[in-house]
Amino acid sequence: MRAIIVGSGAGGATVAKELSDKGVEIVLIEKGPTIDAKDASKYYANIDSEVKILRTFCLGGTTTVSAGNGVRTLEKELRELGIDLSEEFKEAERELGVRTLPDSHFGEGTKRIMAAAENLGFDVKKMPKFVDPAKCTPCGKCASGCPNSAKWCALEFVKTAEKNGAKIITDMPVDDIIVKDGEVAGVRSRDKVLSADIVVLSAGALETPRLLKKQELLTTPSLFVDTFITIGGALEGITFNKEVTMNALIAFEDFILSPHFSNQLVKRMAARGVQSSPEDVLGIMVKIKDAELGEVDKDVKKGVTSRDAVLLSEGAAIAGSILEKAGVDPSTFVSTPVRGAHPGGTARIGEAVDKNLATEVDGLYVADASVLPASPGAPPILTIVALAKYVSKNILDRS
Repeated sequence: MRAIIVGSGAGGATVAKELSDKGVEIVLIEKGPTIDAKDASKYYANIDSEVKILRTFCLGGTTTVSAGNGVRTLEKELRELGIDLSEEFKEAERELGVRTLPDSHFGEGTKRIMAAAENLGFDVKKMPKFVDPAKCTPCGKCASGCPNSAKWCALEFVKTAEKNGAKIITDMPVDDIIVKDGEVAGVRSRDKVLSADIVVLSAGALETPRLLKKQELLTTPSLFVDTFITIGGALEGITFNKEVTMNALIAFEDFILSPHFSNQLVKRMAARGVQSSPEDVLGIMVKIKDAELGEVDKDVKKGVTSRDAVLLSEGAAIAGSILEKAGVDPSTFVSTPVRGAHPGGTARIGEAVDKNLATEVDGLYVADASVLPASPGAPPILTIVALAKYVSKNILDRS
């Protein structure tokens, strides 16, 4: 059996590893280049819309610029669709090394935020991380590419697949899926045709639906991105910008709060006449379960609904109260522009794919955030890895 996997992020890299472990012939195709993880920030390919959508095009995908957060999301929703990922989550947590970091890896800014939130009566937890504390020297560069390779990223699974004999092709966009008599036959890239018995689309929730539409296959007219803002202000000498980002979690029903630094805060403060260096800023991210409204066609359109605005405002108010309690001068508070980092929901389970993550075309599967049934409102990498393990088992069962 020969399988082509389109995309090398959390989903595609996992499928490549799982199938190649079992002797399946694998061709993994990535639109972006081969990179060193430490240079990942050079490969952002963001989408400008009302909500700016962050992503990268490179081997390893957006995992290379993730914050290393390993939280389980959408377990209940997936179980209701007939998908129990209990074993897959355990496997993923073990292989990614998910754990909370020791106290030595919590900086003064995060500690202040956690203490202030607890004093205000909020439930504060350490964020589960796929970060090796023995390799991690807190530097604040998680979202730029870890300079010490302390954070798991999909490149690790790509390397394992390659050792197993997988062929890795980079700088090669896939233009179309080839279908013959209702069965997948391969993919087309420019003037090249690659044949396969199985094709797994893991190109991400903005690219996968475009490939499905070319074959007039079902997609879902919805897009969520876990819309977020970061609220922050001045606290002299805190050096929060050098800390492990998002090292704590304060969860609410429809949003989460997490310590987060952004250079956008410094720029916004300067625009208001508040002169402050990156070392003097403390911030909190507000990430919501945004409305599942958006468009992926020739252009990508994603806005903020009135409900989204209410959730962002509610989260910002709580974040502000925590920051003030932590010692930040409220007169210096600013907010970043509205952004999103987790696009999903454009080829949902139960609509575009069945509970095996299979499309209507025999042998064509989807294994990325496109299939997620709802906005997680929290980092989804662990869930995508678990789903990729699950679809790999389904593919092996049919062979």
